[in-house]
Amino acid sequence: MGRVVALVMIVMWLMTAFLAEGLSCGQVVHTLLPCRDYLKSGGNVVPQKCCDGARSLNNMARTTPDRQQACRCMKTAAKAYKAQQKYAAAVPGKCGVKLGYAVNFNIDCNKVR
Repeated sequence: MGRVVALVMIVMWLMTAFLAEGLSCGQVVHTLLPCRDYLKSGGNVVPQKCCDGARSLNNMARTTPDRQQACRCMKTAAKAYKAQQKYAAAVPGKCGVKLGYAVNFNIDCNKVR
């Protein structure tokens, strides 16, 4: 019984430490990875897994620092994956995600609230 309590305490401590750090670029990229092909080539329909990832990321980025970090990570990933702005800008609307700002690869992420 004592080991179980100790294990639960360790897991809770690790979760608290993880959540306190905010979003990482690894989390952002992993969450939006299903969007990669759509962001490069477009299409009539955004894949459901991409929409799921966009909604998940929007739910994870609840604070201003998290939203700004997600913005910076997405800008970096967009360049690395050669994403097209017009397809990236379409994802929130097609997936029913309300960001509060327009997707623009030149956005100043420090102004994201």
